[in-house]
Amino acid sequence: MSIWPRLRRSRTVRAGRATGRVLRCGLMDTMLADLAVSVVLCFEQPLDDDRLAAGLARALERVPVFAGRLRTVDGVLEAVCDDSGVPLEVYTVDGTLAEAMGRVTAAGSELVDRVDAPGARTGGAPLLTVRVTRTADGGTLLGCSWHHAIGDLHSFMLLLRIWSAAVEGEPLPEAELVSDQDELLDGALPAEDCGRPGFRVPAPAEAELLAREVAAGPRANRTVQIAFTDTEVARMRAEFGAAAGRRLSAGDVLCAHLLATLRELDGDDAERMLTVPVNARRWLGLSPALVGNLLSEVHVPHRPGDGPAALAGALRAAVDEFPTAHLNLRANLGFLAALGRSRLRECVPLGFDPQARRFSFSNWSRFGAYAVRFQGQRPVFFSPAANYPLPWVCWTVEGFRGEGWLTTVVLPARLAARVRGAEGRAALHRFRTAADEPPASAAVLPKVI
Repeated sequence: MSIWPRLRRSRTVRAGRATGRVLRCGLMDTMLADLAVSVVLCFEQPLDDDRLAAGLARALERVPVFAGRLRTVDGVLEAVCDDSGVPLEVYTVDGTLAEAMGRVTAAGSELVDRVDAPGARTGGAPLLTVRVTRTADGGTLLGCSWHHAIGDLHSFMLLLRIWSAAVEGEPLPEAELVSDQDELLDGALPAEDCGRPGFRVPAPAEAELLAREVAAGPRANRTVQIAFTDTEVARMRAEFGAAAGRRLSAGDVLCAHLLATLRELDGDDAERMLTVPVNARRWLGLSPALVGNLLSEVHVPHRPGDGPAALAGALRAAVDEFPTAHLNLRANLGFLAALGRSRLRECVPLGFDPQARRFSFSNWSRFGAYAVRFQGQRPVFFSPAANYPLPWVCWTVEGFRGEGWLTTVVLPARLAARVRGAEGRAALHRFRTAADEPPASAAVLPKVI
């Protein structure tokens, strides 16, 4: 595939009216304010960018924060719904859709116009960008990048479903903006939670070490994508569930199998921590239409000697006990009050600890990525793009054509090479038999193992 996409068209999409509404960003929003999230949806047919732009304009009426800008007032981060707009650019490349899909996670693949998250904090950059890439064989890639401060994946999928409905001429789903997220949470949270904040202030020496890790990330780490079939996962669930003595989800067993196998290939038998983000909306009885970062997490120790079934069982127990044993949003608010908002940028999430090889597993499945339609077309592939080149970070979503599972994980370069080799493939796919059908991605995505 040509690595030099050619720009064919550029515009700024706006709703056409500015509500002027100001949203006071919450603690979790502000903690994520230096991060962008980028994803790519791939379609086998051409998509008309005029229809896409018109649908996006209607969607921005319903969720205007994505067309707004950030600002800081008296130390508080705010999102202003001023309809500054969303840049939408159309490119063409010489290669095929399959070739382009193979480069989705590659650094410099230019399939996404990554949001400048730090620059956007002062209002100098958009909070959402869209890049449409047309391939030589008629395929279309829709690359989207959004500022993490305005919402989590749940929030982006709300926008995507509204956008899809607008293009298809269907009733638009609801979306609810939060004027003050911390105030909302204060009224929804129990009086006491686990009491452990989800972030910390590293000592100066560690902060310097973490900064070096971030700077070296693109050179030191590699992104690997692994396809698991439904049959493989069913075997994991049966074996691990029997050993754990409880019913386990696909996410439980995939996380446990992946982490146990990576530790095995890395020759690492030390006890390490696992962090799994949790969408707190359902647990707190909040509306699923709420836009924002309504996230918490569970933290589970991984002892390799106990085996993956024990880890899967511990993860399921942690999720089931989340409201009483792991919910920490009130503890976060208390931590902020004691620390002072001016020092918030010194903090790092507990899940960010590459020196201790703390593994972060985000389950993006069941968010409906393969259910959206544009001009009657559903995506054949959905994937995170080159998001954070930091080791031990992982995202899992449904696989090619919505079948099976696709895990995207960032690893140190040496371990990534071992994972891609014969030993790594055999270990990762030990639950696959010769009689199984290969994953749907096998014929078109050779870089996915």
